[in-house]
Amino acid sequence: MAGSEAYHVPVLVDEVVEFLSRGPDKGEIMDGTVGGGGHARALLERIENSRILAVDRDPEALAEARRALAPWSGRVRFLQARFDEAARGAGMLGPSLRGALLDLGVSSRQIDEDDRGFAFRSGEAPLDMRMGGGVEGGPTAAQILNEWSEEDLADLFRRYGELPKARRLAGEIVKRRATETFRTAKNLLDALTVAMRRPPGAKDKARLFQALRIEVNQEMEALESALPLLRDALHPEGVLVVIAYHSLEDREVKHTLREWSRACVCPPALPVCACRGEALGEVLTRSVVRPSEAEVKANPRSRSARLRAWRKAA
Repeated sequence: MAGSEAYHVPVLVDEVVEFLSRGPDKGEIMDGTVGGGGHARALLERIENSRILAVDRDPEALAEARRALAPWSGRVRFLQARFDEAARGAGMLGPSLRGALLDLGVSSRQIDEDDRGFAFRSGEAPLDMRMGGGVEGGPTAAQILNEWSEEDLADLFRRYGELPKARRLAGEIVKRRATETFRTAKNLLDALTVAMRRPPGAKDKARLFQALRIEVNQEMEALESALPLLRDALHPEGVLVVIAYHSLEDREVKHTLREWSRACVCPPALPVCACRGEALGEVLTRSVVRPSEAEVKANPRSRSARLRAWRKAA
């Protein structure tokens, strides 16, 4: 297995290359979540004369990408930043990108390293979950659990985890933290077990950890901010590809790309169009693109991936 794929197996690689190859010849392709460099490597190998702006907020991921993409060093530049910050910089002087890719969520390496706190396999894993590994600052999952109010915790678990026992879990956390600080995955899973009044299943645990991870890393805020910034940073006919892994992200991407592709976005009751009056581009994926059965069999973690693509107007 190649170094980058040992670090993280990229999903829907052929589809990513196919859509991004439809962009114009000028400008860079921004890989806003470069991870181990798997998608970037395929783009460099298969799109002639392509240049990559490789972005990641995780310094460990960026170091791995540098190693994986070393043979193409003259065609790649690296930036440690959140993808919305990179998108803002890319468009500061006008359109500069022929394409952009966001592969959302967490990498296989982040999930597999217990000390990062993204997974619940090890009860002793610390409740951290910061993708930037602490470089960016911001609260850890432990700080949220130990400091937020019961009402705010319940809202977080409902909004980002869709947990059915959100209020009960929030109450159990507040009760427990009066005598014990939340530090490890076991602390949190013990509270979840009591709140659910049964041993939680893998899906229950995944939803809870997802909710905390999204909040810790401000993932929805970054996505909502990045999408229009990337649109504006694209050259005419530039292509944006987004791979999401849960319904919250995918819903935001779907609605945004559809809105950009409508000529009129005025309220139905308005007698005369008073908006932009033209579509900003076109959706290239009429329905969401999912991994094939063969890909899911080879890489089970790809199962929840959902790809959408959009091309800016000429």
